Amino acid sequence: MANPIQFLQEVRSEAKKVTWPSRRETLITTGLVVLMVIAASLFFVVVDWALRLGVGLMLQVGK
Repeated sequence: MANPIQFLQEVRSEAKKVTWPSRRETLITTGLVVLMVIAASLFFVVVDWALRLGVGLMLQVGK
């Protein structure tokens, strides 16, 4: 069985090697994610509207 103390020391050592993004990089990336979520939401709203309109027109044809 592995030694938990050694494992934690290795985790700490590996964590020190991580290159963390700067505050500016984090804000830019967050902004891009928010913009992409808004763009995807608008896309799906438009697709939903178009499909609903299309199905509505098809159902009216049968009347």
